[in-house]
Amino acid sequence: MISSKVAPGEEAREPPSEGRAEAALAVEPGRRWLAGPPERLPPLAREAPPPRRCHTDCLEAPLSRCFLRLGGAVGMHPWLFLLGPVLLTAALGTGLIFLPKGKENLEEQYTPIGSPAKAERRFVQGHFSTNDTFRFSASRTSSEANFASILVVSLTDSLLEQEVFAEVTRLDEAVQALTVDQENGTQILYQDVCARYKVLCVPPNPLLYSWQLDKSLDLRDITFPMYNLSSQLVYLAGFFGGNVLGQPVGRSRRLVASRAMRLLYYLKTEDPTDSERSEAWLTHFLDHFNDVKSSLALEEIEVVYFTSLSRQLEFEATSKTVIPLFHLAYILIILFAVVSCYRLDCVRNKMWVAVFGVFSVAMSVVSGFGLMLHIGVPFVIIVANSPFLILGVGVDDMFIMISAWQKTSIGESIKERLSSSYSKVAVSITITTVTNVLAFYTGITSSFRSVQYFCIYTGTTVLLCYFYSITCFGAIMALDGKREVACFRWLEKPDQKFSSFKKSCCLPFGSFPDEHGEDKHPMNLFFRDYFGPFLTTTKAKFTVVLVYIFYIISSIYGCFQVQEGLDLRNLASDDSYITPYFNIEEDYFSDFGPRVMVIVTESVNYWDDNVRKKLDKCMIKFEENEYVDKNLTEFWLEAYIKYMNNIGNDLNDKNTFMNSISGFLTNFPIFTHDINISSSNEIISSRGFIQTVEVSSSSNKKRMLLQLRGIAEDCEVPLMVYNQAFIYFDQYAAIIENTVRNVMIASTAMFIVSLLLIPHPVCSLWVTFAITSVIVGVTGFMAFWNVNLDSISMINLVICIGFSFDFSAHISYAFVSSSEPSVNKKSIEALYMLGYPVLQSAISTIIGVCVLSAAKAYIFRTFFKIMFLVMFFGAAHGLIFIPVFLTFF
Repeated sequence: MISSKVAPGEEAREPPSEGRAEAALAVEPGRRWLAGPPERLPPLAREAPPPRRCHTDCLEAPLSRCFLRLGGAVGMHPWLFLLGPVLLTAALGTGLIFLPKGKENLEEQYTPIGSPAKAERRFVQGHFSTNDTFRFSASRTSSEANFASILVVSLTDSLLEQEVFAEVTRLDEAVQALTVDQENGTQILYQDVCARYKVLCVPPNPLLYSWQLDKSLDLRDITFPMYNLSSQLVYLAGFFGGNVLGQPVGRSRRLVASRAMRLLYYLKTEDPTDSERSEAWLTHFLDHFNDVKSSLALEEIEVVYFTSLSRQLEFEATSKTVIPLFHLAYILIILFAVVSCYRLDCVRNKMWVAVFGVFSVAMSVVSGFGLMLHIGVPFVIIVANSPFLILGVGVDDMFIMISAWQKTSIGESIKERLSSSYSKVAVSITITTVTNVLAFYTGITSSFRSVQYFCIYTGTTVLLCYFYSITCFGAIMALDGKREVACFRWLEKPDQKFSSFKKSCCLPFGSFPDEHGEDKHPMNLFFRDYFGPFLTTTKAKFTVVLVYIFYIISSIYGCFQVQEGLDLRNLASDDSYITPYFNIEEDYFSDFGPRVMVIVTESVNYWDDNVRKKLDKCMIKFEENEYVDKNLTEFWLEAYIKYMNNIGNDLNDKNTFMNSISGFLTNFPIFTHDINISSSNEIISSRGFIQTVEVSSSSNKKRMLLQLRGIAEDCEVPLMVYNQAFIYFDQYAAIIENTVRNVMIASTAMFIVSLLLIPHPVCSLWVTFAITSVIVGVTGFMAFWNVNLDSISMINLVICIGFSFDFSAHISYAFVSSSEPSVNKKSIEALYMLGYPVLQSAISTIIGVCVLSAAKAYIFRTFFKIMFLVMFFGAAHGLIFIPVFLTFF
């Protein structure tokens, strides 16, 4: 409860009436933290402000007058303003029936809009055909095919043993024997849905298949990554991992030992009916694989598995893990609100008001989400983080409004008290809402749809939370004001006829209200009498400067260590079966990256020797790149040149060149889908392949992608590079650009808001300093806490700007507007007025999101981690760094 005692050196003032409240707020600009008991107000609230101080109330005064009238209306008709939002919530809440039950498209939500790879994919799909029923080739597909993948890890030093291959064969046979029994009585066999090369299913592992055909195959005489089997090269890269290589053999090396093997079961994808049947078989595989593994009693190997459906299914399951945390979050916030608003003064005790205030915030979440679903804004899983954040932020306005109410006199009418309270909090809660909403809505400019939708949902819900605070919660305060009056009258003139319910309402703990209404919160006294004086000592200042130097150096170092991009394994829960799969894949199969198409995008004269030299020069540049294995290039033109030379045909004659292609493809059918020949016998486009290596880290993926695209762009022949994985790799190139752009837009918006609502240039400079410092700190410490810079953390960095503004703007304004004679006293006064509210706001937000730390999914824990860093560093700047630095400058 706010004390009515006047601070030393100030004249006593009566609580403002309607007329006084209007004048009082017109000179009380942008005070964010009215939750504390400011017995000393900034000079703008004094009758004689210092001369030559710039005052701008073009926004403050009209806003205060509007709130003055609104407060009076709410005080006169509380039930109208209470039931209206309740009915609105009921109406908008019907939108929750539109919560999506289908699949969330991960590619659409978590990859950049309009990324180059998506345009490249459209080109490939438009110019190259594939056939997964007769001539399937995984590297030639433009999109991810249906597949099941099993990683086999030997329990011994090497799996290149007859016994291990025999056990893997048992596993392979059991998988291929899986059969789906459909409701119509038909069955789906593996042989019905497998992708085929000619008449056979594509083998899951070429060396294993060769051994199964010939058990006498010497497994100690294998070369890697290319193996010559009966004069036919078998490509083993990506099928064996954890390899020990020996002496070179041609373009390969002897495979001495190998710890891991990959079994890839490709299924039909191109035809919708075939794809549906393939997905049914994959679902059956996921449901029964563990049973198959147990029945085999494998002794030589351990296995992990993954399918093309796994990422989507596990991502959808992740959302269910956070639902129980909603209840815990609301319980914790209610407890915090009750403790914060509890008073021994039974008349002014606001425990139940605080509880209803939390429900008001919950109403805004229901209304905001319902409204967005009604108008068709897609609901993505990271939006599930939003209620936790809004819960913490929403109660701040409640604390501010309760604090302003506590400063009014019980002797006034409800209308006068609520008008006075509203006029005092007008700019405070408005500036908080405006800054937070602006921070969220700047996220709409992001290239990631998931970020856009999160920011739309959260920004709109924050606006509704603001609306419900000044209507529904104001009505609750008005109704509680009537209880105060009734209780106070009963206490003055006890009446035995009062019911026990009313007694328990007025005297819940047998306490008696302070006759003078004094209520000095111990935390405010702590900031004034202990923390402030201690912080302004020379030793403390020196320590703070050293701590800040260490903080900023560590942060800058961390900024250079942050990994970029969203690791797709993080979309699943920690206990998901796909986590060990990706861990083993990273441990054993990270040497070889995706096999990249090099596409000639236009019709060129391949029979022209100069064109072939230019093309060859470009291919050499690709092969010289650090992320490309030059020995594993595959290009039809190279094979065609050898073919033409062998048969003695003239390469430089157009007719001979074009007419010989059909015979070439008959002898080398693998290249059939690499040459696009028009009806007019022109090569419209063609493609070759290069093998990438050492691209396991996000930074290497990004550099590889940019370098390969750079080589293609610089080539004299029109080239393009593409692999289906580039769809996700593009996020590495886009994430920093998006983050910087969003942060710059949000920071500019905050700077303008600070100039308009807190019109003091020094404050604007300190706001800019704090925003920059906190963002650098949060970004740097993300690296130390194993958080990547991805679309999820980018949201938090944008949010960071709004909170940095809240923590810094008003502390610095309270300092520069103080009339205390010394800088140390100015700092102490600023902390006395605003220290506890800053701390209270940080704690309430942390409590709102802290339950996410117990979540089993990375996307939810990341939200907690970054919000904790934002709150911790923001509060540290507001309570420690800025108060000290202001005394220097």
